[in-house]
Amino acid sequence: MDAGQAILLAAAAFIAGAINGVAGGGSLISFPALLAVGYPSKVANVTNTTALWPGYLGGTIGYRSLLGSQRGTIARLATPSVLGALAGSVILLATSESTFDTIVPFLILFGAAILAFQARLARVASRFRGAARHESGRVTAELHVGVFALSVYGAYFGAGLGTLTLAVLGVLLPDELHRSNALKGVLSLLINAVAVVWFALFGPVEWPAALVMAAAALAGGYLGVRGARRFSGRVLRTAIVAYSVFVAVVLLVR
Repeated sequence: MDAGQAILLAAAAFIAGAINGVAGGGSLISFPALLAVGYPSKVANVTNTTALWPGYLGGTIGYRSLLGSQRGTIARLATPSVLGALAGSVILLATSESTFDTIVPFLILFGAAILAFQARLARVASRFRGAARHESGRVTAELHVGVFALSVYGAYFGAGLGTLTLAVLGVLLPDELHRSNALKGVLSLLINAVAVVWFALFGPVEWPAALVMAAAALAGGYLGVRGARRFSGRVLRTAIVAYSVFVAVVLLVR
């Protein structure tokens, strides 16, 4: 990694950190940047997951006041989160490079689609919150299955994980939005922590790139969010979706 590549990766991670703080979908910026500087797709994926993990920790700390009353729920959902993240991590590292190269454009398009329909998913979830407040806090078998599936996806690729998690929580665990967002943050932190540990032990993490990006993502989440908030969430999402579709098409053609 030369100086120019380091600057590009730091810039992409800074933007990703800021976007994650406002609209979500930062991975759709940072992951293609790793591909652009020449890293193979699996290396880029595990490095991206490792680099952006500190941002989840910051978000969880920010929501700590809303987490105390949800300790029981967090404890019950920890098992499917850990098991799903382990499964997703193992599956990713077992996937051949050529197969993952084939899958990547479609994963990017899937993440872009989640982001594009974020508002609709939120509206669907809000209807369930309003219709089923009396069931708030009930951890069902369906929720365990849903969190397990989310965790597999989150460790395997993860773009759009936050939006999907909020939608699933809104339907299967109706609650006030900020409490759901806090719970989403903890689950994302746990899922990605498991993936990062697994990748650090057994995966092809490019540590110099990961460390540069981690520092930039933290700075982006703290400082860049002020600039990002000058744009509406809709504008940011539209730009990210358009960029992601462009990247996916380029990869498909390549």
